Amino acid sequence: MVTLNYSIEGLLPMKGLPPDWPGGYWWHWLFFTVVLIAFVLVMVLGAIYIERRGMGRMQSRLGPNRTGPFGLLQAVADAVKVLLKENIVPAKADKIVHWLAPIIAFAPVMMIFAVVPFQDGALLADLNIGILYIVAVSSIATVGVFMAGWGSSNKYSLLGAMRNVAAVVSYEIPLVLSVIGVVLVAGSLSLNDIVLAQDIPFILFQPLGFLLFFAAGCAEINRAPFDLMEADSELVAGFHTEYSGMKFAMFYLVEYAEAIAISAIIATLFLGGWRGPLLPPWLWLIVKIVIVFFVMVWTRATLPRVRIDQLMALAWKFLFPLALINLFITAVQVLVWPDGLPWALIFLNIAVMLVLVILWSKLFRLGWGRLEV
Repeated sequence: MVTLNYSIEGLLPMKGLPPDWPGGYWWHWLFFTVVLIAFVLVMVLGAIYIERRGMGRMQSRLGPNRTGPFGLLQAVADAVKVLLKENIVPAKADKIVHWLAPIIAFAPVMMIFAVVPFQDGALLADLNIGILYIVAVSSIATVGVFMAGWGSSNKYSLLGAMRNVAAVVSYEIPLVLSVIGVVLVAGSLSLNDIVLAQDIPFILFQPLGFLLFFAAGCAEINRAPFDLMEADSELVAGFHTEYSGMKFAMFYLVEYAEAIAISAIIATLFLGGWRGPLLPPWLWLIVKIVIVFFVMVWTRATLPRVRIDQLMALAWKFLFPLALINLFITAVQVLVWPDGLPWALIFLNIAVMLVLVILWSKLFRLGWGRLEV
């Protein structure tokens, strides 16, 4: 574990909450369940506003600004509108699969937040295999997406769902390998222990791991420029083309909840989670989540959508080899300095990241040129 403390963090002592806070197992379960549901819903509304207003500014337009002060209630108005729309099911669709798909896609995303700490001990379940839990649970959402494409009896929806499965299978490997580097440095699979180990944020010791996790995470949740599952130019709306009303609203909620979940995981693994000076711990976590999500919005407004062959090539030819190299370098550093990585390695790891990214981009072409059919 890293042994250097924040120079100003000592102004606020870290006080861990007891495992059964606020009084018994069932009260703990009930309190944090209600808090997590409210947190996700409020953060999704905020994320929708940040993205629409932020992209408006980046594209030299205003964005939504009519409903509520500064357009703050636009997402609420959209939610009310879509919930009042008619629920249409295609005549040849598999009714049961079509109905279950949004639920199976939504439930795992909510379950991810059960192991995200808002303070030392302030989480629903402090699992000693928290990282494995997240990797396992997050993959179940893909089943819901595939069910939506299959159950709709629509070829465009099925193609979009298959693209999602291919992206998750491909990008899950570099994503997990980038997480293992953090686990090696922290010496624990528990997210709460990983945050406590970050006297120096791990993004400084694992800059390449952060870059790999961010890119792979955006690809897994269909964020631009990897949103080929919802490519309106070729697949209409992708896997949820045949959905309307509340079912479509659930898929829309899943999309932003996944973005918040990835942002929360990145903030926890690489940015010190709830740790920081002066502000309350939970507020630090929210600030870091918002910053990471804004970077996602920034990349969406900046980078063009890639082709499907480029999507696959990026995972297998670029991210996967770099993830293996990053894991090997991290393992060597942990073996050499088992009592804690020295801060001087920050500059070395940043230099290694820059060299590897530049050299690998020169050595391997990902099909950016003209596509010959």
